[in-house]
Amino acid sequence: MRTAVLTVASAARREHLERQRRVLAEVAGDIVRVEAWLDETLPDGIRDAGIHTLHVPPGPHGIRVGEGRNEAARAAIGAGAELLVFLDVDCLPGPDLLPAYRAASRAAPEALLCGAVTYLASVQRPESASDLHFLRRPHRARPALPAGETRAATEAEYDLFWSLSFAVTPAAWERLGGFHPGYEGYGAEDTDLAWTARERGVELRWVGGADAFHQWHPVSSPPWQHLDDILRNGATFHARWGVWPMGGWLDAFAAAGAIERRGEGWARTHHD
Repeated sequence: MRTAVLTVASAARREHLERQRRVLAEVAGDIVRVEAWLDETLPDGIRDAGIHTLHVPPGPHGIRVGEGRNEAARAAIGAGAELLVFLDVDCLPGPDLLPAYRAASRAAPEALLCGAVTYLASVQRPESASDLHFLRRPHRARPALPAGETRAATEAEYDLFWSLSFAVTPAAWERLGGFHPGYEGYGAEDTDLAWTARERGVELRWVGGADAFHQWHPVSSPPWQHLDDILRNGATFHARWGVWPMGGWLDAFAAAGAIERRGEGWARTHHD
């Protein structure tokens, strides 16, 4: 099964991408490799033989993660890929990630496939795929099945989909229609894809053994640096689906006095 591994990248994550490239070279064999860069300009020296390098510059409101993935999928399908594996730039593939996704896609070629993700601690910087098994501790908020097992998500579990690691066949991708282009900057595009899948009858399937390992980077909770993106993308999601996503963060911003409800929406209480 001709497999593509697709990653959207930025200069800020260069070190993580280089480690991902090294681990991927260990575990992947012959794949179609696509990297879509989201910065204003392509960084120097990032092109590599055997990698399809794309440039998807930011829109007026920020980086375009969804469109980067859409362009990467288009390139991969054009290169003959029969399975599209989307791997976040922060994620390292476990040794069995690709075999597990391939087996699951053979059994359920129309499904949206999702493996477990382990968040690594700041001191954990694995340099080899052989290190990863010992670090496995899947995030507890998502299902993590034993290797070799898969199961269909419940209706409610579509909200648990995340785009750090997932796989689809080109046929399933076509049914989904890709990521909605209306999201720029941070937030909501992956929940939108999951809700689209549910609406269109595309099964979400949890895949045991398809483990990815998320490299540590600093985060803030709630993510203050993304407040305006969350308000804007949340409004886009609300216009499409009738509800606001990222409710926990909105509640936290409201509790801090930064935003308030206005009608069915949210808005800043003041401008700095």
